[in-house]
Amino acid sequence: MSKKRKAADSEMENSKSGETPEDAKTTVSEATVRPSIIVKLIRHAESANNQVYRDARYIYRGGTPEFDEKGWTDYVNTHRAADPSISDVGKLQAQALAKYLVPHICNQASQPVHVVTSPMRRTLETITPTLEGLTKEKAHASVLVNAFYHESEGCHTRNVPEDGMNPAKIKEMLSKEGDESISDPYESIQFTGFPNDPEKGWYSGAKGEETRAQSEERAAKFYLWLCEYLDEQLQSPTSDDRDDIFDAGVSIAGEEHEDEHDKSAGRIRKRRTCLLIGHADFMSLVLKRVVTGFGHMVEQKGIPHRCAFVHFNTGITEVEYFGKGRFLIMAHNQTPHFMPSEYSKLRTGGSLKDGWSYIIPNEPLNSEVKVAFDDEELDDHVKEQTQALKALYLKSESISTKQDPSLEVEEQQESKRSPSSPTKGVKHFIVHRGLQVVGCATYSEDTGVVSDVALRPSAGPNVMETLMQAVKSHKRTIGRSGSLLVFPRAGENKDIFKGMGFTEVEDATEKKLKMEMKH
Repeated sequence: MSKKRKAADSEMENSKSGETPEDAKTTVSEATVRPSIIVKLIRHAESANNQVYRDARYIYRGGTPEFDEKGWTDYVNTHRAADPSISDVGKLQAQALAKYLVPHICNQASQPVHVVTSPMRRTLETITPTLEGLTKEKAHASVLVNAFYHESEGCHTRNVPEDGMNPAKIKEMLSKEGDESISDPYESIQFTGFPNDPEKGWYSGAKGEETRAQSEERAAKFYLWLCEYLDEQLQSPTSDDRDDIFDAGVSIAGEEHEDEHDKSAGRIRKRRTCLLIGHADFMSLVLKRVVTGFGHMVEQKGIPHRCAFVHFNTGITEVEYFGKGRFLIMAHNQTPHFMPSEYSKLRTGGSLKDGWSYIIPNEPLNSEVKVAFDDEELDDHVKEQTQALKALYLKSESISTKQDPSLEVEEQQESKRSPSSPTKGVKHFIVHRGLQVVGCATYSEDTGVVSDVALRPSAGPNVMETLMQAVKSHKRTIGRSGSLLVFPRAGENKDIFKGMGFTEVEDATEKKLKMEMKH
């Protein structure tokens, strides 16, 4: 085993035992060896269904007030296939991809190159020219067909499920017929996620079209599987003559003249490489988890959060995997296999005109209120947004020329207290719409003062009303009598509170603007 690999293994063992290098506790250590695996996520070539949806969007005026929903639906149902082949343009894209990948893999990737593919026909047809090219170059590929990696919605015709191909049919499809002079480098093709009965296809047992929630759950399962698949490779032993997992950020003698941007030139050291051949929407769901980790984010009941990564047909996203679910996104949606002169013909499937905006929900989001004794009771993303909202709208010179001294003291006291011992009688009210925080306020049960009121200007006047209603409701719940009090930071805020029912109060003991709402 190489010295670098031993150092990496030593670091992993230290992390398992809880030992952390002193300089790594607060800063990144340049002395740490960081081995990684190249992972390329590749969308399939254009399929017949891609053509169907694009044509339907154009014919029936999708995205316009004149949209003919019935015509669009009838057209799609008539022409769409459950498991389509790639189109004529898709065949050109797959050939161009192979022309780029084969020399890249032969010159820069260790063998076998690891190929994980969806079981759907269009992904298999996309990668077949590459596998055939590797065969001719006497290079080797390890092919794994993962039934979890199919496209969102599954394999169905008008919501009636179809079985999809079984392992025997997929092997037959991937085999090269009629040329016995070429040995098959992926004869040990493997399958995972398939039914136990080898005669059944990968989608057998499904009830119909997969729902969005089911797609999200499957993406979480595939993400977990992928991390385990890659972690096993990082932890597998390698010999000194085949050390293909190393810290690629460090050059050894002879590598200083290598151009890392040249993807077809030879390399002194070849790297462990994994290709994932998948589908646009499901790749986006997986990449969402690559960026944020585990979690099924829901904007509102029945509305999963949509933050999508768009890909052209055969678009490539490259990431580096360092283990333990840690990724670097190196490039997104690249098409180096197309010449600029070919873009208009071959770069398909990755623009708004291809319907990507349809995956963004347009359902209205209701305002909901979170109430917490302490910031520590809030989800991390809510706490981060609340702190940002206060920093932007409470301390900006354009909002207030001077920070309220009493509030400054209150914030300092709160920051010093232990999370396990929250300030008595202080409640935080957060208004959110989906995953976005749009307003916040703090209420003291002891003094009746409402402070730290911050609102997003674009959220509209209802947010302030929602906040005050929540505070008044809590006040009734705890049985507190007396008025609500506010001390507006700036004169222009006076009218906002006045519109909510607050009136100005003259108080000789207070040298600042004071307003109350009798309740």
